[in-house]
Amino acid sequence: MRRREFIAGGAQLAAGLLATRVAFAEARGGRARFVLVILRGALDGLAAVPPLGDPDYPGLRRELAFRGPGEPGGALPLDGFFGLHPALGFLHECYGSRELTVLHAVASPYRERSHFDGQDVLENGTSHPHALQTGWLNRALSASPTRGGREAGVSLGQNLPLVMRGPAAVTSWSSSRLAALDEDTLARITDLYAGDALLAPRLADALAANAIAAAGEGDGGMPKPVDGPGAARGKARYAEVVRAAAGFLRREDGPKVAVFDTSGWDTHANEGAAQGQLAGRLAELDAGLAMLRTELGTTWKDTAVLLVTEFGRTAALNGTRGTDHGTATVAFLLGGAVAGGRVLADWPGLAAHRLYQGRDLAATLDVRALLKGVLAEQLDVSPQSLEREVFPDSSAIRPLRGLIRA
Repeated sequence: MRRREFIAGGAQLAAGLLATRVAFAEARGGRARFVLVILRGALDGLAAVPPLGDPDYPGLRRELAFRGPGEPGGALPLDGFFGLHPALGFLHECYGSRELTVLHAVASPYRERSHFDGQDVLENGTSHPHALQTGWLNRALSASPTRGGREAGVSLGQNLPLVMRGPAAVTSWSSSRLAALDEDTLARITDLYAGDALLAPRLADALAANAIAAAGEGDGGMPKPVDGPGAARGKARYAEVVRAAAGFLRREDGPKVAVFDTSGWDTHANEGAAQGQLAGRLAELDAGLAMLRTELGTTWKDTAVLLVTEFGRTAALNGTRGTDHGTATVAFLLGGAVAGGRVLADWPGLAAHRLYQGRDLAATLDVRALLKGVLAEQLDVSPQSLEREVFPDSSAIRPLRGLIRA
């Protein structure tokens, strides 16, 4: 979609649907549900939603560039320009049933490359890391007239994430089983030692060597999907979290909002294409979302699920057949309440002079515009609250409109 089409389309949606949407929101009352899924570790948006129509894409991704729909290992078709990773079959089904909107070239205001600070900005709702000790979603729940019963939201995981901390009463739930050490933990350790001239390069070399050593043989050097008892336990925990989230949201007097996260998206080495490390992660995510729809039952029709990550990854592959920390990426909005079947992207292009700092997909959509639009239309948070309380100092960021069905 060209820039003029992107802007004009948003303006038409805002003008044509606003009155209808207000009436719909009032009639819907407390049935609306919202699920936030944070993909910790920085998802590669150019792999999850490859820009097949960009002439510079194949040269940057080389042997890991996706072929077109219908070809072996090819991407799933979306709008003729973008494709979808073949591991995301359920999301593709949602796109076909107009229950998925894909948003590309999205980023928070953060422009550095630390997981810690990137996630903090994504969750605190400001332009700077550690600017607030509360999260935008909790503040939105406090301002929402449809916040639900005693607890407005539920967080599922070992710790209450920053995005859910604040004045609104929320509850939490965690599995009794402890999670195994994963790639996200290793990524955090890498960030911790990033400034150490002695340890940082040695840790990076060790992680890259370990990933290469773990790659499968006889498959062109591509890593095999993670399997075995550890992977089985991880999948079981993921399923447990999804079922618990659905159980909370199905209750009429329960929380209206649920938050959980997934990890392992820091694909520095042996990322893979249609198969491999990233494909395995995406397949697990896709299966979890399909389970969420099943477990929610009739509640799915009133639900919006938003998937976001702290930043993207470099446009070109690195020397270990992976990608490093980048800038813009992709976000997914799905659910029965979503006005889907679209890709929204003011595409900046992948030519060398179009890349941010000569290495990253440039951001053309502030994630706060997406968040504002979802909160306004799904949780009925007022424009005044969105600008003053939920996302302070964001008056220049206009909310996307027409994201939720009228």
